[in-house]
Amino acid sequence: MSVEENVCPKCNSPYAYPDGMLWICPECTHEWTPDQAPDTPSADVSRFLDVNGNPLQDGDTVTTVKDLKAGKDTMKLGTKVKNIKLLNDPVNGHDISCKIPGFGAMYLKCSVVKKA
Repeated sequence: MSVEENVCPKCNSPYAYPDGMLWICPECTHEWTPDQAPDTPSADVSRFLDVNGNPLQDGDTVTTVKDLKAGKDTMKLGTKVKNIKLLNDPVNGHDISCKIPGFGAMYLKCSVVKKA
């Protein structure tokens, strides 16, 4: 056993332990095999993921996956939102800025939309 094998490739915890053919990290619960390439985060991995885990980009079209309250009105499930802008500095936990016909400018969370 080398020292590198017991370091978690996800969180760099030194407390990983073998369990059969897998290595398990007790801190982040990541599991891997010693012959796997390490999961190192790269610059092209998006932090903006829709509800299905698809990466979002500025200008994408998304649809809502549930009814959302918008003031007195309710935005229905499946409402199409075009030309989104992703926010590097979230506003009250909302990561998307957009304009929706009939509702105007508003913020949405990535967790309530899916890529269209």
